[in-house]
Amino acid sequence: MASDKEIKRIRNIGIIAHIDAGKTTFTERILYYTGKTHKIGEVHDGQATMDWMPEEQERGITITSAVTTCFWKGKEIHLIDTPGHVDFTIEVERSLRVIDGALGIFCAVGGVEPQSETVWQQADKYRVPKMAFINKMDRLGADFSRVVTELRDRLGANPIVMTIPVGAEDSFQGVFDLVKQKLILWDEATEGREFRELDIPEEHIKTVNEARDQLIEALSEIDDEIMEMYLSEEEIPDKKIHDVVRKACLSLEGVPVFCGSALKNKGVQPVLDAIGRYLPSPLDIPPVKGKKPKTGKEEIRRASVKEPLSALSFKVQMDQGRKMTFVRIYSGVMHSGEEVWNATKEKKEKIARLLRMHANKRERIKEAGAGQIVAVMGLKLAATGDTLCDPEHPIILESIETYQPVISVAVEPKSTQDQEKIETSLSKLSEEDPTFKVKVDEETGQTIISGMGELHLEVLTQRLLREFKVPVRVGKPQVVYRETISEEAEVREKFDREIGGSRQAAAVDVLVMPRKRGQGNVVRSSLGEDILPEGYEEQILETLEQGLESGVLQGFPMIDTEVLLKEAQFEEGLSSEVAFRAAASMALRKACRAAAPVLLEPKMLVEVITPENFMGDVIGDLNARGGKVESIEPRGNVQVIKAIVPLSRMFGYSTALRSATQGRGNFTMVFSHYDPASE
Repeated sequence: MASDKEIKRIRNIGIIAHIDAGKTTFTERILYYTGKTHKIGEVHDGQATMDWMPEEQERGITITSAVTTCFWKGKEIHLIDTPGHVDFTIEVERSLRVIDGALGIFCAVGGVEPQSETVWQQADKYRVPKMAFINKMDRLGADFSRVVTELRDRLGANPIVMTIPVGAEDSFQGVFDLVKQKLILWDEATEGREFRELDIPEEHIKTVNEARDQLIEALSEIDDEIMEMYLSEEEIPDKKIHDVVRKACLSLEGVPVFCGSALKNKGVQPVLDAIGRYLPSPLDIPPVKGKKPKTGKEEIRRASVKEPLSALSFKVQMDQGRKMTFVRIYSGVMHSGEEVWNATKEKKEKIARLLRMHANKRERIKEAGAGQIVAVMGLKLAATGDTLCDPEHPIILESIETYQPVISVAVEPKSTQDQEKIETSLSKLSEEDPTFKVKVDEETGQTIISGMGELHLEVLTQRLLREFKVPVRVGKPQVVYRETISEEAEVREKFDREIGGSRQAAAVDVLVMPRKRGQGNVVRSSLGEDILPEGYEEQILETLEQGLESGVLQGFPMIDTEVLLKEAQFEEGLSSEVAFRAAASMALRKACRAAAPVLLEPKMLVEVITPENFMGDVIGDLNARGGKVESIEPRGNVQVIKAIVPLSRMFGYSTALRSATQGRGNFTMVFSHYDPASE
């Protein structure tokens, strides 16, 4: 069992980046150099260890976040390789919720791309200490200093440059380590496993000295002692530099930056050293906070095996029809075969087996302690965001936010006997993925699946065939709209009816008000005490919350709406919970109809990268799609066009862009906000 002393050795790390920045290639090198794998798996060959799903191997992208454990210089590293594609952003969100540190990978040519900004902001939201690796230094157009500037300007990061490249593009050879003041060159014959540390050649001394001065200047702004040593021109010991970089990283005041080329096996080991040296162990982060289920009182749990068990389920995966749940243990110890309390569902669950994961391979273990990330078999009820804890010391940890889907398609089985099978399979897939929703259209009887984008739904329908052996017909993609209100309205509604031979009556007064875009829904009450019997007010508020799930225009969910329960009239002997629920539901719908309801559509932030001579055609096409160009900026020998475009007009855009730019343009698209729908 891990003692508290051993928890200090653990590093829970997420690898985050834009699609194609080289996350999985970098992870493969880590596994190879730490001895976890005996050969390097390449993404372009469909052989990457971490991209184990057939759908990932075919497309050469990461779809599901894979977890692995490896060891480097006495440190136990739990590594999560997350997807870079915006359609799978929930995978990044739930990984960031449970990791202690993150490594952002950036392409030396593409720099800070839209999805890099999104994942960086997600990491900022959870206050995760970060390091950066500027990859692909061997590629045509690689520019290390431009990417460092973008880290500062576009991400608001404070980059602390630890290694600089020797050459770039075809002439990229290795890196200069600014702390050791050495040149590091990797041996190609050993696939980069072996490397040499050499003195800095005469012609490069000036460059290295200038870069080291910038490093010391950056650190002197964080640490007074270094400033004094720097000003009095004293020699600053390496240990002191490492200590201050670690302090800056943990306090989110700085981001250590490294460079190299993962594909060419250069620059990886200094990052592995830095993960152990600068990123936090579970003991370095604040204790996890939760609430006592009965009282709602806040309680903290420290990363210690002596504390009661508390763990968060952050991912559910179907494994040959059986449910596998990934959990991060925050405190205490989890034993194979024991019962735990699912505080979210208020039910006991049994741990059948505990597994240490290596992508889709596994190793059975008897127990796991605070700070570890493991997989559990046997949990029947646990979903993403549920808390598992000691039955004697219950606690509910903060859950994981999920996103609402923006696109939907109708699916139906190819034969009628598959109908029941498709329902079971879809329900298993939606258990795995909180951003994937399934509903049956009451008017047409069609099964409608909704997700985060075309690729998301395409991957899920392929999995239906491959994993669950259910071939399906898929309809055309449809945009998932939202509804809101643009004015205030107040309605008093009285329900008075005979139900089952007895009269039931209740009256409520409901006020609805619009909120700013992106602020979400709020349902609250201003009733005084003793107006209603105990439990009634909660029932009414619950009904009002449910009422916002379908709007009054076309039945789409309502957003950015405030509902206030102002009054409620209780009549002894006549009023019941049923009557109040009915009155509240009717009052809400009438109030929303009177408050100038509006249909909203998802708008996407589209970033198009195109050679300059095709710019006119690209902008013309975006305008024709109802897009609004926000900015145009040069990046090397290409132009980057940013525009806000309605999602409904973006179907089939990749084909249109290819033909407009002779196949040389590419684009990325992330959800931006909801706006009133165009006619």
